[in-house]
Amino acid sequence: MKSRLRLPAQLTLIVVLLFSSIAAAPYQQTLQTPMDDLLDALGGYECFEGSVFTCVTIEVPLDHFNPSDTRTLNVTFAVLPAAGARKGMFVTATGGPGYSGISSADSYLPGFGGDVLNSFDIVFFDQRGLLFSGDQTCPGAASAFYQRDARGKTPQQEAALKQSSEAFSAGCVSEVSDPSLLPYLGTKQAVEDLEIFRQLLGDEKFWLYGESYGTQYAQTYAAAHSDHLAGLILDGTVDLTLDGFNYYVQQTQAFSDVLTASLEACNDDPACRKDMLGDAIRGYDTLAKVLEKRNIHFRFPLANGKSAYRTFTFSDLEFVTASQVYSESDRMMFVRALAAFTSKLDILPLARLLYLDLGVDSQTLDVIPDPTYSEAVFFGVECQDYGYPGNTPEEKANTYLATVDSFEFSIPRLASLIYADLPCAYWPNATTDLTRPDYLFAENIPTLVLGSTADPATPYSNGVNVYEHLADAYLITQEYGPHVIFGRGNACPDELVVDFLVNDVVPAEHETTCEGYLIDSHVPLAPRFAVSFGSPRNALSAMETEIYYLPEFYYWDGFTPTTVGCNYGGTLGYELNNAGTRVNFSLGKCAFSYNFVMTGSGFYNFENDRFVLNVSTTGRWKCNLRYDRRGDNVKITGKCDGKNINSDDFDTEHLWHNIPNFEEFDKNNN
Repeated sequence: MKSRLRLPAQLTLIVVLLFSSIAAAPYQQTLQTPMDDLLDALGGYECFEGSVFTCVTIEVPLDHFNPSDTRTLNVTFAVLPAAGARKGMFVTATGGPGYSGISSADSYLPGFGGDVLNSFDIVFFDQRGLLFSGDQTCPGAASAFYQRDARGKTPQQEAALKQSSEAFSAGCVSEVSDPSLLPYLGTKQAVEDLEIFRQLLGDEKFWLYGESYGTQYAQTYAAAHSDHLAGLILDGTVDLTLDGFNYYVQQTQAFSDVLTASLEACNDDPACRKDMLGDAIRGYDTLAKVLEKRNIHFRFPLANGKSAYRTFTFSDLEFVTASQVYSESDRMMFVRALAAFTSKLDILPLARLLYLDLGVDSQTLDVIPDPTYSEAVFFGVECQDYGYPGNTPEEKANTYLATVDSFEFSIPRLASLIYADLPCAYWPNATTDLTRPDYLFAENIPTLVLGSTADPATPYSNGVNVYEHLADAYLITQEYGPHVIFGRGNACPDELVVDFLVNDVVPAEHETTCEGYLIDSHVPLAPRFAVSFGSPRNALSAMETEIYYLPEFYYWDGFTPTTVGCNYGGTLGYELNNAGTRVNFSLGKCAFSYNFVMTGSGFYNFENDRFVLNVSTTGRWKCNLRYDRRGDNVKITGKCDGKNINSDDFDTEHLWHNIPNFEEFDKNNN
């Protein structure tokens, strides 16, 4: 399902990196047939160009629990054989539900590390109905649904909520290629597909890692087939004993808490507080109050140098806010965009983030189909896993609204998220079973439960509840942190997980706390007007920063040639060179501050951390300049307003001159 505590101002707990001298009982799995030969026998093929995984498509029953139903469907698994002496199979159940595990599998490998890759056959899969396993999608219906007014504080808003939920359900079902599959997408059906795959490979036991919704999948598999698990890892854990109402109340509160904590962190940062005109919480609440009364109209700069008339709504604010609080870097990008509106009345950075999060073309607002994610699969699973009371769709919807109504008024921010499951009232063949599973006990299965205290999507308390009921469990807590913590660069949880997998070593204590942080450091905004720069050198340094933290560039895939409109006119283009060693830039009358207009070219070289701009400027200064930053040194040469410039000095803004890590984007957003 689905995709806390008030956080202290400073971290006070110490990272625990000690390991127990007592190892869990070692388990070694030997295949009767080498994995490569098994994959060949099963018709293995390259998953897609450039992937190191081999895909295997198997035929499984459509309904595992009705032997008289002879219908089948195909489900695809991706396998990377162990690079060294094989210990067994390590399966990852990714989040969502609705995210393709296969399409993101390669991006996970650096986070797993060499020891895991040497010891295990790495397995990902696309759950039934998703991409390689059915490709049931409804991007058009989903895009419209997430742009509707999601408030439910008045009878009129509640009526609109029901109407939009019903329209989405009908529209999504009509958009998918095979609606007959939808009743069979639930997690209980899906885990049986994994069990068939295990049987085909011949492993008696394997290790299962679930993240976010994947913990829902992993717990369901463990409850049904506990005798086939050598170890279990739950990361960003869902408490399956909660009904949908209680889960969404807790999740919505967690989103509100993480947002508030991020705004409070901004207030603790002098640079951020300055850009927020003294108070980030006031800045957010003021914008929300304005949008509750009226939409904001603005001009969006296009890639052709022109502009389009656009509208930003309260629902847009809530959607982009919720989308951006999953990780430390996303929170920083959101707070920075909010600061642009607070200090400069510039809604454009928030709009740029909104279009990226919605998955629409910023130039046309047309939906960009994303084959790696499916709202049809999300609700196909969700509405089978969680039942809501009522004999008719109308009764279910009314009960839903009545049950959560009071909570919308008590949760200060992002309260509309509480209505996320309302489409299940109208979803065809939704489950009528209102019972919830008992807590997983998992006897004889050593289990790691991972969580962060600033997880908005799977509240930290969910994981604690699950941990407390497991027979042999170890809780690993990251203070602050993102949603899902393994493989995200924090050595503390990563080393504990790897030692558990590779060496059968459990943590020294049943509860381990790892240090973390809430939000990336604030990156100051460029002044709105060029007169505030003081010098062309300061202006060009700020332009380097603005390019890096332009949302379209910050979240760029790293290879698609792209052109965007600059904030105050003109265009910026960027593309990777053939060798993959540098990004080339082109600027056509591009302005990120009023009255500082740049035309020319530039590049960033990954190999030596070198950023260069060769530009002519108009406006505040008429110049022909070369800005050349290499590491912490900046050299500027050329002529400005008739005067020669030749400076060579330390980069005083070096903390903000950090190009985004494009390779990490896909995984961090799954």
